Amino acid sequence: MTTAQDVLLPDIGDFSDVEVIEVLVQPGDQVSIDQSLITLESDKATMEIPSPLAGEVVSVAVAVGDKLSQGDPVLTLTPPTSAPAAEAQAAALAAAPEETPEETPAKLESIPEPVTEPEAASPRPGEAERRRAPVPTRPEDLAAIAKGRKPHASPAVRRFARELGVDLTLVEGSGPKHRILKTDVQDYVKKTLARGAAAAPDAGLPFRLPPAPEIDYAKFGEVELVPLPRIKKISGSRLHLNWISAPQVTQHDTADITDLEVFRASRREAAAKEGVKLTFLPILMKAVAKALDRFPNLKASLTGDGERLVLKGFTHLGVAVDTPDGLVVPVIRDVDKKGIYALARELTEASAKARDGKLLPGDIQGGCFTISSLGGIGGTAFTPIVNVPEVAILGVSRTEMKPVWNGKDFIPRRILPMSLSYDHRVIDGAEAVRFTGLLRELLEDIRSLLL
Repeated sequence: MTTAQDVLLPDIGDFSDVEVIEVLVQPGDQVSIDQSLITLESDKATMEIPSPLAGEVVSVAVAVGDKLSQGDPVLTLTPPTSAPAAEAQAAALAAAPEETPEETPAKLESIPEPVTEPEAASPRPGEAERRRAPVPTRPEDLAAIAKGRKPHASPAVRRFARELGVDLTLVEGSGPKHRILKTDVQDYVKKTLARGAAAAPDAGLPFRLPPAPEIDYAKFGEVELVPLPRIKKISGSRLHLNWISAPQVTQHDTADITDLEVFRASRREAAAKEGVKLTFLPILMKAVAKALDRFPNLKASLTGDGERLVLKGFTHLGVAVDTPDGLVVPVIRDVDKKGIYALARELTEASAKARDGKLLPGDIQGGCFTISSLGGIGGTAFTPIVNVPEVAILGVSRTEMKPVWNGKDFIPRRILPMSLSYDHRVIDGAEAVRFTGLLRELLEDIRSLLL
């Protein structure tokens, strides 16, 4: 007797509630091992989830627009009934290497083995060993759902709940896998009204933000509603959280990079022979890495309770990249250990992947400090928002030729505006000024990077 098996969403790195943008199979389809089942899209990456098993799809548990987290059911399938096929599938699963926790975030192929439902009859000899799989089962009640996880409900139900002001974490689902249905929301509202409760309580929030006013702009003239790009929609809530969760201050400074630009121009042809386009940004990254070695607090992070500081022995820099759908921040690793040419190559590759929407979860994780450069666009200064849990971010604007007094005359010099935003809980003003002062010295005399 062949038992249907659930395929669960594997570990996809430090992500949860990732939206399904494409369902690639339907009931009745025959799938093979590693065949793509669904496509997920987070705020920074798109990924296809392959099947860990071969067989016939019995049912699909997800639809376009659903939000999934690790361990959520994707579909149910029936493994092949033929002995050779079943043996081949068992051998493939047994041969799969066991991954360590350090490897998991960077790999999308780490699919957990499916949970096997027990059969009424006793298994044949050897069958139990093939089916044995130490996989944690999905929580059986809402109380077991991890903190921060969204309840299991479709986008339509979530929208319906928002319209009624219902907190779905307080609603018990009656659908399959405790999925919350529209009738569950309606029943919850009826019970709440019967108890005389004016509104559901806030889940531990220290205060309630007032709702934004709804204005009918059509009264004033012609209007058109267009959807906000997905990356901006997701990053917008993240930026709002960053803004209200950390007291941020911005320190502005400038650096005279006239000599640096002369040096960069002199090395342009040599870099081209190495297949590298030598821009200013890789040099800035190297200078920032040098300054962070002297001021490790600026690449640290606060623990969740705000009581301790996590000092990092690595220097991974996030670099904001402008794409047609919004800003994304790939992370360049070990900047302090690489040469400028190597950094230029990695930055070019990461920027291309970002613009093509091909960044993987591992490409955007692990940063300890961020650089946002608007020099190629314009502006004189701005206040970048700290990418919490990082504690600082550097913004640079377009350089400008300005007259500088050298004691005798005003001479034209190329001046770079710098804006350092920092979390005031960790960094005070004096430390921020010393950091930008050191960075200015490194940029004004590039030879100091060798010291």
